[in-house]
Amino acid sequence: MKLRPRDLLQQPVTASELQQLGLTTARATDLADRVAVAMQQSTPQNCWQAISSALQPADAFAVHQWLYASVYRDGKVPGAAWIPQPDDIASAHVTRLAASLGLPDYPALYEWSIAHRAAYWQAVVSELAIRFSDQPAQNTYPADDPHAWLPSRRFNIVDSCFSAAADRPAIVCREESGHQTVTTYGELLQRVNRVAGGLREAGLVPGDRVGMMLPMTTEAVAAYLGTIKAGCVPVSIAESFAAPEIAVRLRLSEAKAIFLVDVVRRAGRQLPCYDKFLASEHRATAIVLPATSDTAELRDGDVSWSQFLSTVTDFTSVVGEATDEVNILFSSGTTGEPKAIPWSHSTPLKCAADARYHHNIGTDSVVAWPTSLGWMMGPWLIFATLLNRGTMALFDGAPNSPAFCRFVEQAGVTMLGVIPSLVRAWRTGDMLSGVNWTGIDAFSSTGECSSEEDMLYLMAQAGYRPVIEYCGGTEIGGGYITSTIVQANRPSCFSTPALGIDLVLLDQGRVARQGEVFLAGPSIGLSQRLLNADHEQIYFADTPDLPGLSRLRRHGDEMEQPAADVYRAGGRTDDSMNLGGIKVSAVELERCLNQLNGVRECAAVACATDGGPSELVICVVPEEGPVTRADISPERLQPLMQQAISSQINPLFRVRKVLLLDQLPRTASNKVMRRQLRDTVSAAHR
Repeated sequence: MKLRPRDLLQQPVTASELQQLGLTTARATDLADRVAVAMQQSTPQNCWQAISSALQPADAFAVHQWLYASVYRDGKVPGAAWIPQPDDIASAHVTRLAASLGLPDYPALYEWSIAHRAAYWQAVVSELAIRFSDQPAQNTYPADDPHAWLPSRRFNIVDSCFSAAADRPAIVCREESGHQTVTTYGELLQRVNRVAGGLREAGLVPGDRVGMMLPMTTEAVAAYLGTIKAGCVPVSIAESFAAPEIAVRLRLSEAKAIFLVDVVRRAGRQLPCYDKFLASEHRATAIVLPATSDTAELRDGDVSWSQFLSTVTDFTSVVGEATDEVNILFSSGTTGEPKAIPWSHSTPLKCAADARYHHNIGTDSVVAWPTSLGWMMGPWLIFATLLNRGTMALFDGAPNSPAFCRFVEQAGVTMLGVIPSLVRAWRTGDMLSGVNWTGIDAFSSTGECSSEEDMLYLMAQAGYRPVIEYCGGTEIGGGYITSTIVQANRPSCFSTPALGIDLVLLDQGRVARQGEVFLAGPSIGLSQRLLNADHEQIYFADTPDLPGLSRLRRHGDEMEQPAADVYRAGGRTDDSMNLGGIKVSAVELERCLNQLNGVRECAAVACATDGGPSELVICVVPEEGPVTRADISPERLQPLMQQAISSQINPLFRVRKVLLLDQLPRTASNKVMRRQLRDTVSAAHR
């Protein structure tokens, strides 16, 4: 931006200024005239509404940015970059739900959803037309046990994923090569049944756990849903993990089989997947989906996808209780070993409800979200789309590419999910040049803190549509704080807790405008146990009792609420971090790096610059003795640490900086003071 923001009411915009920002003479003259008319509006919000409608995605972003900053130059929080119009509000699913309950607006609906939690979830069950094997429940939970959702109801959630007409498109999938397929609901159901039948024929029984190390493709969706339909339990493992991390997750879940691809193809490269599984030395039977041909040489006992699939296209779902396992997912803890979190058959209701009411996903929606089955957003995408009878748009390739950006346009995507670092890659690489995203109704952003600038850029690419900031976790089955399409949308800000969930911010045990997030349940989606840790200790130990709130549950996020309908994320308060949308334990990284020569000890810190995505900084205390500080430099250590993390943990984690310290700050009980370290790193960044 070449010009500083200024008060446009005091001095009109000139065509010359807009030319300096990158517009042609004709376009600058036309826009200056339109801005002059817009400046006659009575409020900054109305003024920006008029200006944004005059702006075009093809206009240089510097123009968007300068005009936005000039209109809202005196604001303490980001100004509303998108304001819902009457048609937006009237057509929203959340508006229809409120009207059906006799409630006037969203704030009233939210208050009702936490005051009458059972009634809210009953409304969700009814609107999603969840299929039970017996009569639908009259109540979603009994008064004497608020955590026993859908008591005595027997069902398989996969059956409710196929309520759409058989000839409607369920999946549009494109490979990097350009090959594209469209799979209808009827065709997908047949593939799901063939997977379920294949598992049964292979000797697996209900309750057996099956690893999923698959990128998001049509076959991956069929494998995932088919496993659940057979009564087995998918185990989510990111295909980017190194062999030791794969081994840990297979061990913790006691998986008896695993679906995986032989190689992952990204940006013209082939990354090994089957070989990494073999290096994990786990004896689970591998069912291998080929990336190129079905002739890969396999270990004795392993089978190819084509050999595995049953020829039978009908399969009766294995039904169970609402509390039965439906997926095992992992979220890194602060002790190094990832937490193994079971989802149940009721958890997908949380995914679908958030999608329907906060993202406005429905029958006509085409939903894209770059992810995989290794992370919660992969299963979330499946349930959020199919339970709402929409269409998934899957791209089997690198999302930080012009090819993905063109796919979004050509597939007719109406709701696009992102992580902030991906938006920054699109922006810095000018990957949206020549792409028309005006068909997008809404974006959603999750996984890490976003920046106001990047989110304004994203909104501008669709002719100003909202970005639903969405924050939650694997142990929530969705979000606890989010936005809606019936409230003003401010870049990088949330506007409301999610329906059915109450929260409070605590600073030193006191309710505050800024502090650690604590959730007040109960809610469908919230985890009830962990496979390898004390659930009670992690989420409930030493949480305060506050009048008027149910038992508080610790979450670990830092959040501030500068205004009534404005929340801003501040990262994590514990020892875990989000890097590129992937949650990882600091201890996990440190254990790997402390083995390097010359490192006495180190601490991994996630540092966000300019309010954007977190970057990984390693604070190092060098060894004393034969290896001195003079022998160690950040320039020498950074590539060594990057290599260690890439080979032992995940190649997607990038070491941005190495900082040398005399010692790590510690408490009297010898715990590393993470918050003080983050302050030190932030100061070094400035």
